[in-house]
Amino acid sequence: MFDTVRKHQKILQLVLMLFIVPSFAMFGISSYSSFMDKETDIVKVNGKPITAQEVDMAAKRQAERVGGNMQIAQSLPFRQAILNELLQQRILGFAVSDLRLQVGKQELVNSLQKIPQIRALYRQDGTFDDARFKQLLASNGMNEEQFYAGQSFDLKIQQLVNSVARTELASPKLSEIVSSLYETERQVQALQFNAKDYLSKVNPSSEELQAFYEANAKLFERPEYIDVEYIVLKADPKEDSKAFNEKADQFANMTYDQSDSLKPAADKLKLSIQSQKGVTRGGAPGVSKDHPLANPKVIQSLYGDEALKNKRNTEAVQTAPGVFVSARVVTLHPAQVLPYQEVAAEVKRQVSQRAAEKLAIAAASDKLASLEKDPSNAAGFGSPSWISRNKPGNLVGTSMDEVMSVDANKLPAVVSVSNPGVGTTIYRIDQVRQPPAVDIKAHKAQAQQIQALAAQSEFAGFMGYWRNSAGVKVINPLKQASSGSAGS
Repeated sequence: MFDTVRKHQKILQLVLMLFIVPSFAMFGISSYSSFMDKETDIVKVNGKPITAQEVDMAAKRQAERVGGNMQIAQSLPFRQAILNELLQQRILGFAVSDLRLQVGKQELVNSLQKIPQIRALYRQDGTFDDARFKQLLASNGMNEEQFYAGQSFDLKIQQLVNSVARTELASPKLSEIVSSLYETERQVQALQFNAKDYLSKVNPSSEELQAFYEANAKLFERPEYIDVEYIVLKADPKEDSKAFNEKADQFANMTYDQSDSLKPAADKLKLSIQSQKGVTRGGAPGVSKDHPLANPKVIQSLYGDEALKNKRNTEAVQTAPGVFVSARVVTLHPAQVLPYQEVAAEVKRQVSQRAAEKLAIAAASDKLASLEKDPSNAAGFGSPSWISRNKPGNLVGTSMDEVMSVDANKLPAVVSVSNPGVGTTIYRIDQVRQPPAVDIKAHKAQAQQIQALAAQSEFAGFMGYWRNSAGVKVINPLKQASSGSAGS
């Protein structure tokens, strides 16, 4: 069911979090506003920059918060996530200021009492340890004014974001309606016009076949392939692991050092040189999946420049525990267009198929014109079946979209859907109904998912509006942090 939602919705994109949780415990955005303008600007919001140093400092604090090390704080993906979060905060801060949002004193007090660090400052008798509170703030480089301003700012952002999340677009009522639409069933009959049914009516001339061959030579090209030889070193279950490791080292070194031949390694380690013809970039034809030349690493090495152009041994590749392979190209057979005589049957098949498909499409077009005049005529159609987006049956993709887009007030109706390479199918829709039995639990779960997708879409649009209003401008791309920059 939920796969259906994902397939048909166009609003599922990566968006910013719906609920903003301050990245740094007990600190609002004012904590980050005192950096030097001389630092490299990354992005500007309302003319005010977010600097590289600001990102680095925020990354360090966040990494410390989650128990990460300096390497994590300096990684580009982590810093990019931090930059995105700072940017979101700045945009929302601009919106809060522009809208002149206010937070009541009691609302602020209630919020503060939910912070674990604040609750811990209350004594057993219910009094507040003001001295410890000031000490805590001082240890974080803040005073009371900064702290309260930061908390107030965070509450304003939360107020703003929550108001967006409660818009009509994301309402449960609308989501219920959309979910019901996914469950709505339509009675459908199909009439197929397949190309294969018209093959007997086509007989292309030799001139047509020759002309098609010459115009589509790439279709009849034999891909390049190689003839190879290879050696395999396998561990003996009775053999000491140390002894095998020594052999493996010899195998790797000799195939590399004496790269113009496999014979020295084969003679030294008493291995047989095996051969295989017709190896393509997809592997050797007709071999088992555990065959050495079915291994992607071996094939990749064989088609590398060193092996293909310079005819050198491939590196020793471990294809399984205790199994090493080295191979070399003996002969390269370049790609070439096959002579007409060799592909004449395939040419005729393709030309005939295309001609038959045209006949099928033409017949379907004539039938559709007749049915549009009399859609009640069900002659020739298959047995009716009930389908929905949640239970599509054999209908997928364009076929489903066309059937479900028919106006339910204008039934019976017919639609035509082209199936490239196959033909055309005409669908007749004559009834619409809600399913006789609905899984209430599944219905509600689907509605909740639709609601979440709608909320995401609405919030993305909201952020886009304020991004434009704040005049967000990217100045420089975020670069890889230099060693020690996060701690400077």
